[in-house]
Order: sequence, then C-alpha cells, then structure tokens
Amino acid sequence: MPVLLIAEDDEDIALVLTRVFKRAKMTVLRAEDGQAALDLIVQEHPDVIVTDLGMPRMDGWELITAVRAHPDVSLTPIVILSGHLRPGDPRAGSAQCCAILLKPCPNDQLLATVQELLDIGPHEHDSSDSPCPAEMPVSV
Repeated sequence: MPVLLIAEDDEDIALVLTRVFKRAKMTVLRAEDGQAALDLIVQEHPDVIVTDLGMPRMDGWELITAVRAHPDVSLTPIVILSGHLRPGDPRAGSAQCCAILLKPCPNDQLLATVQELLDIGPHEHDSSDSPCPAEMPVSV
C-alpha cells in the first residue's frame, strides 16, 4: 500500500484529505507543520508528500528545501496543495516540486496527480523549467 504524507495545519482540510487518500487505498501520515512533517518524512520515507505552504514552525517552501537537501529522502515526489500561492510567485518555478495545485482542488485531480507520481516513483529534481519527469502542469 502506498504511503502518503500530508503536511497541513488546518485540521478540517487534513481530515478531508486523509479520508480521500484512505479511500484510494493509501496509508496516510499527517503532520501539522513543516518541522513535524520533515521529522516524519525522514523517519517513514513516504512515497509521496502533499504539502501546504502556510504552516507554523517551517512553511512548505522550507519543507521542500529541507527534503531536497536530505540525502535519504531527496528523491521523494512532492505536491504543493495551497491556497496561499499567488499567480506569478517566482518561488513556484524553482520549488523543485512535481506539481502545484490550488485549494480547493477537485479530489479526482488531486488523486490523479498523486497516482501519476506513485507510478513514476522517486526521481531527480532540479530547478529547470521541467522539475519533474512527469512534466506535470503547474495549476496556478
């Protein structure tokens, strides 16, 4: 069963996401902030990470940077799922994530994105125009 980590500080959103992914037969880990997420990621090595951007202790941008810098988990696919991203934010192009989705995101789109990343598996990430082999569009 695939393991997914959700980094989300909003309890209601986290519960909905957890339910959606559990129904899709995934094991779901959840962290309330970026630092707790990083600790779980290093400990559990999830198959995919879904992170919010606006979180306490360590925001989503910092979490992505920390994951990419950690040799044991640097290849893990990451999806940003946020309502805090503004169109044209320059960080989006260099985030080293595989997809960026805006809240509210339809469940089927979120599941399809995560499933595609599960199919691809761990892979290199860089800051080029195409940071993920999936070449998934950024939905901003």
